[in-house]
Amino acid sequence: MKIKCIIIDDEPLAGEVIATHLKEFSNMQLLGSYTNPLEALSLIESGEVDAVFIDINMPKMNGLDFIKSLDASPYFIITTAYREYAVESFDLDVFDYLVKPVPFARFLKSINKLSQKMMTEQSTEATQPSTEKSFIFLKVDKKLIKIKF
Repeated sequence: MKIKCIIIDDEPLAGEVIATHLKEFSNMQLLGSYTNPLEALSLIESGEVDAVFIDINMPKMNGLDFIKSLDASPYFIITTAYREYAVESFDLDVFDYLVKPVPFARFLKSINKLSQKMMTEQSTEATQPSTEKSFIFLKVDKKLIKIKF
């Protein structure tokens, strides 16, 4: 199982570090890297993205405000230089919070946790009768919203 992810960070070097770390994992597939959250909006809302590595302080839109604005619900992993946003981030149910510069050992822990969570979800879906779906898509305000049961 490949975990499809994207990176949203206005600092190109920080995005490259995350992308380099991701290359070490055969189960991770990087779909794209963006410097502006709005550029990634349609891909996230399509439901194709499993995980988003996102910075908080960005010029056009704050990462936390972006998460609040979404109806889609991929796993968000915050990558920031600021520790003070951790509580607010977890109030938004982010999956993990990585402080820059992100050491590989800490990144590994996050990926392992994400992989375990995704495998658990996949095995739960596999044990459900094939006639039942674990989610549906609803069209709301001209957007597709994925609703998990």
